[in-house]
Amino acid sequence: MSDNWVTVTSSFDTVRVESAADKWERAQLLFEVRDYAKAAQLLAEVAEEVPFQTDLRLLLARAYYHSAQLGKAESQLRVIVERDPVEHYAHLLLGRTLERQGRPEEAAPWLRLAAAFGGEVAEI
Repeated sequence: MSDNWVTVTSSFDTVRVESAADKWERAQLLFEVRDYAKAAQLLAEVAEEVPFQTDLRLLLARAYYHSAQLGKAESQLRVIVERDPVEHYAHLLLGRTLERQGRPEEAAPWLRLAAAFGGEVAEI
């Protein structure tokens, strides 16, 4: 019995390094429970490790948007639309982010593009 106890307790002594995939999963859970600031913090760490993952950056931008970190959201969204110019949702969220910052003139073209990519007729 003593040997079993040593084996069990020693498994708690090791420090487990959280992988990017682990952080991604945890961040998604935080986002789902609307803890956007903590989700953004984790997603930013993952984005440093995996910089070209569009879905990750889009969720990071959404987390920034919902936690009122609008400048950071805008930066992420601009990276996304530069890399993937037909990413419909990134255009929409960039437009909404600019509107929320009180920049409706800058937002309008992004919202029109989002509408066009989404198959909607944009109001001019």
